[in-house]
Amino acid sequence: ATPLAITDCLNYGNPQNPEVMWQFAQGCEGIKEACRELNTPVVSGNVSLYNDTEGVSVYPTPAIVTVGVNEDANASLPSVFTRAGTAIYVLGETKGEFAASLYAKALFDAVGGELCAVDYKKERALWDLVIEANKSGALEFANSVGVGGVAITLAKMACLSGLGAECKFDVKKPNFIFDESFSRAIVGVKDEAKFESLAAKHGVKFEKIGSVGGDKFKLNDIDEKLSEVSEVYFSEFAKIIKQES
Repeated sequence: ATPLAITDCLNYGNPQNPEVMWQFAQGCEGIKEACRELNTPVVSGNVSLYNDTEGVSVYPTPAIVTVGVNEDANASLPSVFTRAGTAIYVLGETKGEFAASLYAKALFDAVGGELCAVDYKKERALWDLVIEANKSGALEFANSVGVGGVAITLAKMACLSGLGAECKFDVKKPNFIFDESFSRAIVGVKDEAKFESLAAKHGVKFEKIGSVGGDKFKLNDIDEKLSEVSEVYFSEFAKIIKQES
C-alpha cells in the first residue's frame, strides 16, 4: 500500500522529570521530521504520560501506525511465509547498528548508544520498490526488518506461518544477523529476474539469502527445529507472566 498518513500513541514516564520531558520533546521532533520528509501527516493520536513504577519510568515508547491505500485489495502482501520454495531476499544495508537494540539489552542488559540518522531517500526508495514489485506480481510476501534484526524477523515469519527456512546471510560479523539498521525489509520473490531489475532501478541493495521450506529454522550458525523455535515464540511470554504473578 502507498503510505498516506500516520496516527501515534506517545508513551512516556513522568514529564515532571526533566530527562523524561526531554525524551518526549525529542520524540515529537523526530516524528515531525519523518512525517515531513515522507509526506505522511499525523491525522490523529494520543499521549500517555506518568508511566512509571516506584519512580522508575518506562523507556520512551512512541508507537506509530501508518495508513495507506492499495489500488487492488486482492494484491495485499502477507507479512509471513506463504509457500515452500519461495526465494527470500533481504533489502537494504546491514551496517552493524546496535544502539538501543534487543541484542544489546538481552545479552548485556545495556540500553543506550547513539542512533544513526535516518536516510529518508533510502527509506522512500525501499517503499517505492516494494510497491512497484508487488504491482508487477514479483512478490509473494514482505515484512520490515525490526527489533532483533534479520534473525528475529525471519524467526517470527517462520513461527507465524508454520513454514521453516534455510538461509545464509552474508554479514561482516556473526552478530550482524541481529543488527537493527534502518530501511530494510525481507521479501519473498516469485520472479527473481524482474525483481532484481526493479531493485537496481530504485537503487536498493539486495541479497538473496535462501528459501522457504522444511521443518527447521536455519540462518548461518543457527540450526533449530521449527517446533522448538515456535514453542519459545508462542509460550515464553506466558511463562514469564506466570512466574511473576
